[in-house]
Amino acid sequence: MGWRMWTAAILAGGEARRLGGLDKSGLAVGTGKNPRSMLDRQLAVLRDLTPHILIVDGASDRHQSRQWPADVRVIHDRIPGAGALGGLYTALMEATTEQVLVIACDMPFLTKPFVAHLAALGAESNGPARADVVLPRDQHGRHPLCASYHRRSAPVLKAGIDAGNLRVLDAITRLVVREIGPDDLALFDRDGQLLMNVNTPADYERALQS
Repeated sequence: MGWRMWTAAILAGGEARRLGGLDKSGLAVGTGKNPRSMLDRQLAVLRDLTPHILIVDGASDRHQSRQWPADVRVIHDRIPGAGALGGLYTALMEATTEQVLVIACDMPFLTKPFVAHLAALGAESNGPARADVVLPRDQHGRHPLCASYHRRSAPVLKAGIDAGNLRVLDAITRLVVREIGPDDLALFDRDGQLLMNVNTPADYERALQS
């Protein structure tokens, strides 16, 4: 798969209510003298895989003082107040490629081998084994905010927003989904942290120790 054929979109517009409204993408993670922010960790993975990287910021004032990386395009939600589904829709509409790898900004332990694998499966799904989205599924369920989408999915997501149903898991039931199941995930997730989300203070404390 050509390295210029897909876009990576980091969704960084969440309200982070369970973390007191903090900008999760800027939180430092990891042990040692030089812990890195979750955003920096993700960019270190993505920059070697694609030159097309977006950060989807929310429409609120919360991140206005944030200095985003100069080499990354920052866009704002097309539909304010539509949550993660709105961020996902915005990413698909703003991308310059047909395949878009969407990643929530609070997943600090994604690895280059797994992201490359996810992107490769997404590319395959544009062929005879057609799928609108390729996503991982572990013991906690599907992870639609760490997934490869085709831009043709955008109208379906917009319909969910227009109907007032902002659950991403509900929206993707109207798409053709290909899953990366637990057995395949195990090849990339030796320590069980690959798909960890930092949602709560306890999550963040665990991430700090990793």
